[in-house]
Amino acid sequence: MVLNRFEELRTYLSSPRNIVVIGHKNPDGDALGSTLGLKHYLDKKGHTTQVLMPNEYPDFLHWLPGSETVYRFDRQNNQSVKSLNRSEIVFLLDFNALHRVGSDMQNTLEAYPNDFALIDHHQQPDDFSYMYSDTSMSSTCEMVYNFITMMGDEDLLDENIATCLYTGIMTDTGSFRFRSTTSKTHRIIANLIDAGAKNDRIHSNVFDANSYNRLLLLGQALSNLQILPEYNTAFITLSQEEKRKFNYEKGDTEGVVNYALSLKGIVFAVIFIEDEEQGIIKISFRSKGSFSVNQFARKYFNGGGHDNAAGGRSEESLEDTIKAFKALLPTYENELKNSYNA
Repeated sequence: MVLNRFEELRTYLSSPRNIVVIGHKNPDGDALGSTLGLKHYLDKKGHTTQVLMPNEYPDFLHWLPGSETVYRFDRQNNQSVKSLNRSEIVFLLDFNALHRVGSDMQNTLEAYPNDFALIDHHQQPDDFSYMYSDTSMSSTCEMVYNFITMMGDEDLLDENIATCLYTGIMTDTGSFRFRSTTSKTHRIIANLIDAGAKNDRIHSNVFDANSYNRLLLLGQALSNLQILPEYNTAFITLSQEEKRKFNYEKGDTEGVVNYALSLKGIVFAVIFIEDEEQGIIKISFRSKGSFSVNQFARKYFNGGGHDNAAGGRSEESLEDTIKAFKALLPTYENELKNSYNA
């Protein structure tokens, strides 16, 4: 764990400040839950807080309390820049380097004259003025909870804060089934329920909001599933044409890679998604046991994340990306076979 200049930050936040809170590009439940959870807390402390996101987030997260106040940098650029210009400090949540916000927003942040405060659980973070980094944490939302308690403000937890933080912990832990879920995580979840988080409603809002087209897209993805039993690996592909056929919307592929990982004997699962707008193949990696998809993604696919969950990208065609991926697997045959035994 890295906790850099926390006491200075606590003193700094003892007076009302104008604060911006930022999540990463293509925000997920942890990014939105942590930024909104921190915003609600900071607002209760008397600060003026604005959440900025680089781009749109999935429809199944639009119900989160405070989401209607979020500025999107790609669509509300003037408002976003004005908020940054007024701010005295920027909190960076759920990402470890400025490039994770996309090039346009990155350029703006690199010219920012004031301090950054990082709260994040991804590996190999860049250095910032204030840092709370812990790769052992299940989620950034768990870290925001810890941040609030370290500030001595656990009594400020309310339904809005608890709802946001519960959502991020739930989504980033795969509904509390990933190895990063600890006994402390469950104790925090209990405290969030006591503070007003309605666990059944949150789960329903996130997971029971499928559109007809999203289910058809899932069917297409599963029909594309390929298994490589000699490498304990399975992968899924989705082309741009297949996405278009089923009226793809942001968030429709969330969690699809886990279907591949759920297969008996599979320890390494991947989904390759063609993204015509960005001109890349977006890749999500998942693993079980000791095989580090973070290292794999960093080494070969311009990505990274966690040991058992990471992302990456390729600028090659979908066909060439898959061919390159398959060519790498023989190198890791023994490591994949022994992932649970290492």
